[in-house]
Amino acid sequence: MHTEASLEERIRHRYHQPKGVEQFGIEPIPEEKKVVGGLDIFSIILGLALNPGSILVGGLAVVSGLSFLGAVSAIAIGMAIAVIAYTIMATVGVDYGLPGQVGTRMAYGLRGAKWIPSFIRTFASIYWFAFQTVAGSIALIAVLERWIGGHYSLVTVSLLFALLQAFVAIVGYDSLKQLSRAALPLKIGVLLFALMVMMTHDDPNFAPSAVLGYAGGPKGNWLLFVTWLNVTAANSLTMVTDSADFCRYTRGRFDMWWGTAAGKWGGSVFSAILGAYAAAATQGKVANMFQVVAGLTSGWLPLALLVLVIALDNWTINVLNLYTGGLSLSNIFERLGRFWTTLIISILGIALSVFPDVVNGYTSYVGMLGNFFSPIAGVLVADYLLVKRMRIDVVALFERSGPYWYWRGFNPIAVLWTVAGFLIYMFVIPQAWIQTLCTLLITAAGYWLTTRLVSVRSGTMARASRPGEQRESIDDLAWDLAAR
Repeated sequence: MHTEASLEERIRHRYHQPKGVEQFGIEPIPEEKKVVGGLDIFSIILGLALNPGSILVGGLAVVSGLSFLGAVSAIAIGMAIAVIAYTIMATVGVDYGLPGQVGTRMAYGLRGAKWIPSFIRTFASIYWFAFQTVAGSIALIAVLERWIGGHYSLVTVSLLFALLQAFVAIVGYDSLKQLSRAALPLKIGVLLFALMVMMTHDDPNFAPSAVLGYAGGPKGNWLLFVTWLNVTAANSLTMVTDSADFCRYTRGRFDMWWGTAAGKWGGSVFSAILGAYAAAATQGKVANMFQVVAGLTSGWLPLALLVLVIALDNWTINVLNLYTGGLSLSNIFERLGRFWTTLIISILGIALSVFPDVVNGYTSYVGMLGNFFSPIAGVLVADYLLVKRMRIDVVALFERSGPYWYWRGFNPIAVLWTVAGFLIYMFVIPQAWIQTLCTLLITAAGYWLTTRLVSVRSGTMARASRPGEQRESIDDLAWDLAAR
């Protein structure tokens, strides 16, 4: 009978990782370590959704021409679409203790998962880290200039900010949980204070009735509304392959489902309200809520609290970006431990953070990522929900001769429909439609139907398409992987 301590020690020695950090990477989490409740998951996911970058997106939507209600509605609907797929794939974590990227092997094959979802997600994690760092630095500079005065270099602040954020992600999940739990009440309190400052300001444009009635600019039409709805859904779908990462220490499905769905949707909508309110109150002139609130407050305490909440907000979201990026890279390079892959992602994310253009090109970059992740999400949801019926042969995820090896480690049907979905997104679906949702549904239906048809004639596909049976306990499998 192996002990938990001996398992973690074996993993540490295998990957030459330092003590005091999370040791588990691609290995499934043993049952005795699944003790995280719904409130902690809610805190983690809410911390992911409630951040300076998301607040800035709400402001950018209004500045682009949408009304206050239009901006908040577009973001709320887009997030609701993504949350469904996100929560479905998060079940892989709570049921099997697996990181999301390892779970993608069931659909793409052991090699295919490395070079399609994991490869693309690694780049997405680096981009999101840089975007959140630059967006947070912009907010931080606006408050510091109001509080202390002087001029601050965006590049310098972004670089220092990025270095500070990398530490917690490298340490691992427990530090992430503790940071989210400690930061959440303060973040919510200060952001509610910021909202009240705007709502009670004596300028009539800041009155709730004026903001709610703000009609937006001349470009505020259906196409613009759908664009922001689509961007929001595409943004969140870039994380669908990682949703299980935050849930593999969770004690049960109910805790995971309510904590994940409520945290992700609620945090995103609250962020949208904050950013859109500031932009609407300034008649679509200022997208940065922190700049607006800093201009309305006086005294050192409110400004100091804004600085603190920006730091905590950005720290929380970027710890998650680095953490999931490290697990994605671990799925590609299995001989590297989670500590080392997270360190590599941190270095690359820090380097990209010195380029402010990662914020200026937000809609373009997110649209490009949506081109890839909409079909990936469609394939994964269809395979897990409709083909595997949420039952995975976990041993086969690590077995070259198993059913998830498909053909030479690739599932050609998954690859085909990912490419087809990308082309459909780019060239078939009109921009006035919800491209992300349409692509996801078309890809999911096409993958499911093709898999059923091919399984009739192919023994390889038929074997991979059956709901999996557990041939070994999760605890024994974790030990076997650590002992390889």
